[in-house]
Amino acid sequence: MTAKGAIAEGVVELLIPARTEYLQLVRTVVGEAAAVDSSLDAERIADLRLAVSEATTNAIDAQTASGVEDRIVVRCNLAAEQIEIEVNDRGAGFKPDDVRPLPDAESPERLEFESGLGLSLMRRLADETTIETSVDGTAVRLVIRFLTTGDET
Repeated sequence: MTAKGAIAEGVVELLIPARTEYLQLVRTVVGEAAAVDSSLDAERIADLRLAVSEATTNAIDAQTASGVEDRIVVRCNLAAEQIEIEVNDRGAGFKPDDVRPLPDAESPERLEFESGLGLSLMRRLADETTIETSVDGTAVRLVIRFLTTGDET
């Protein structure tokens, strides 16, 4: 069975300059695209917006550090059972496995983390997070699955 409510399918794509002034635009567009399907509640849409904001912030930082002038691509793909967001940058890339895992929130070591929180947030907020990186850039894929009528409790 498909997700409850009206299903909107299609792709919304943004090409933004690598500047933080565009983060609110990305959050708004992705949030509104996700809201088209009434099976996502406001809390899940807020999770998606935060995860996309983190991915886009990382993309902006990567491109700025690399001195790359290309635009960042944010693609929002609506399907019958999920919403998939892909954020692509042309920065230098990184090794996701080299990012240290976060210690518990109560641990004094947590205070040493000035970066790396975004990856942890994305992985916790999205149902699926995939990161592909190379010297030519990074693609972050975030998936939020819609609630189907069989998933209700």
